[in-house]
Amino acid sequence: MSHWKGTLVALVTPFRQGAIDWTALDRLVDLQLEEGTDGLVLCGTTAESPTLTDDEQPQLIERVVRRVNHRCPIIVGSGSNSTNKSLKLSEQARDLGADGLMLVSPYYNKPTQQGLYEHFGYVASRVKLPIILYNIPGRCGVAIAPETIARLHHDFSNITTLKHATGGVEDAATLHSTCPINILSGDDPITLPLMAVGATGVISVMANLVPGRVRALTSAFLAGQFNEARRHHEELLPLARALFLETNPLPIKTALALRGLIAEEFRLPMCPMQPHLREKLVQVLREYQLVK
Repeated sequence: MSHWKGTLVALVTPFRQGAIDWTALDRLVDLQLEEGTDGLVLCGTTAESPTLTDDEQPQLIERVVRRVNHRCPIIVGSGSNSTNKSLKLSEQARDLGADGLMLVSPYYNKPTQQGLYEHFGYVASRVKLPIILYNIPGRCGVAIAPETIARLHHDFSNITTLKHATGGVEDAATLHSTCPINILSGDDPITLPLMAVGATGVISVMANLVPGRVRALTSAFLAGQFNEARRHHEELLPLARALFLETNPLPIKTALALRGLIAEEFRLPMCPMQPHLREKLVQVLREYQLVK
């Protein structure tokens, strides 16, 4: 089963006039392939997946799978707060050619740890693709406890990886010391600290914008070039922070629009950035010579 490492991008979904902008999507995928990104993650938080229709999600997966043509792994976010729906989305992703799944904790329901174990286990036992558990309590209202993660990894061979997006480092260090599950950062500003305590890479928002530079950081660390990795981290940290001035994916989509890669368009309840925060983002992008 796959143990992904390096830089995977949490790909945005570009919209134009209310529909998916397929031309822009192709352009974004091509940019990632050209820059050597280690994997594409579709239909996650950054993709505004809750707003994708039942028809759009399979169309998006199918198009990206066809365009990538096995040049890098494709992982599909197929989590839901309904276990049966999560299973159906996972089966759909498998049938459309996904290489793996990313399952977020059920949101709003606020299940117990046993409920989380049964939810993830139900899908993992029925869809034999490698699975990334997505631990993001700030979005879901519940954290997957280290003991539950360890239990799932032990009991289901295809639960291979954790996307760690708790905002903390100590909990990842504790997990790494007690469980052999592969860990990927889910927070760009702390990718280097997380790799220092055992993570093997990142599922990155920032890589939508500067994929080569994010990959340079993770590649340097994995090659044992720690000073070089720290240099990349320090250079990228102001940009990483700026891309979270407001709720993701507002800043990253705004930045991509300012670069001319997509339209500056969101689906409600996502909406344009507040003007004063947008101006702060523009200032940072100018400092990186990403916009004029």
